[in-house]
Amino acid sequence: MEKRLKISVIQDSPVIFDLEKTMEKTIKLTREAAANGSKLIVFPESFIPCYPRGLTFGMLIGSRTMEAREDYQRYYDNSVAVPGPEVDRLAELSKELGIYLSIGVTEKNGYGLDGSLHCCNLFFGPEGYLGRHRKLKPTAAERVIWGEDDGSTITVVDTPYGKMGSLICWENYMPLARMAMYMKGVNLYIVPTADQRDVYQATLRHIAFEGRCFVIMSNQYVEKSMYPTDLKYYKDLENQPEVMCRGGSCIINPYGEYVAGPLFDEAGILTAEIDLNQIIQSKFDWDPVGHYNRPEILKFEINENK
Repeated sequence: MEKRLKISVIQDSPVIFDLEKTMEKTIKLTREAAANGSKLIVFPESFIPCYPRGLTFGMLIGSRTMEAREDYQRYYDNSVAVPGPEVDRLAELSKELGIYLSIGVTEKNGYGLDGSLHCCNLFFGPEGYLGRHRKLKPTAAERVIWGEDDGSTITVVDTPYGKMGSLICWENYMPLARMAMYMKGVNLYIVPTADQRDVYQATLRHIAFEGRCFVIMSNQYVEKSMYPTDLKYYKDLENQPEVMCRGGSCIINPYGEYVAGPLFDEAGILTAEIDLNQIIQSKFDWDPVGHYNRPEILKFEINENK
């Protein structure tokens, strides 16, 4: 296994509700990070086409509106088909640059068999498309636009730098989901998120320390002025602050210490080189699935069936 890895975390905004322009921006940012020598580049939750913070889609318990359906249609039309042309473009980009890429998207069924959307994280490498993880449990009002998924996409990918995997946003508050990642041997624990709170930083540091892994968190920086004003429910944003997501992207080592960040209140690319020797060194006195595990007392299993 390689002993050093340069990572870039992208903290930026998509071109909200615009698939093609967001793809162009994604490619530009990826090239910029790769030009700095980074071999792992990480984007936020639902960067393509956007995390629709502040929008209600007209949802009230017991009623929906036709205008809300039009906003949903627009969101669906600008989401990413898996498989599909955007996946192919990102796979070719990763091959060309010789990098590993993790990016959050809103996924639609690539075969056109249903109208459901999923919050999804896609993995790419020098070999091309490597796999995906779908959010197991969307949080609160996210359930209006995103469906749940099963355990078949609790994905961990082999790289020369160790095993790479992700849980998205508040999945990281699910203790058994975290344990699933540890049991799969994750070393590069990627957290695409929309959570900008200070307390979430404590969560990230805890996971790094608990899992004895590097945690790489990417969040968006979004201002209200970035939203298209012709959305049917644009009025939902009237009471939102001008800075709707302040970020907080960071890289944390297996001792729970910041290597880079957190970055708040601006867009940027956070870059750091990590020492992968720290993964084994940190497990000297704590290994959640090794010498500090008691499987004869505490049984754990993962159902990966579809």
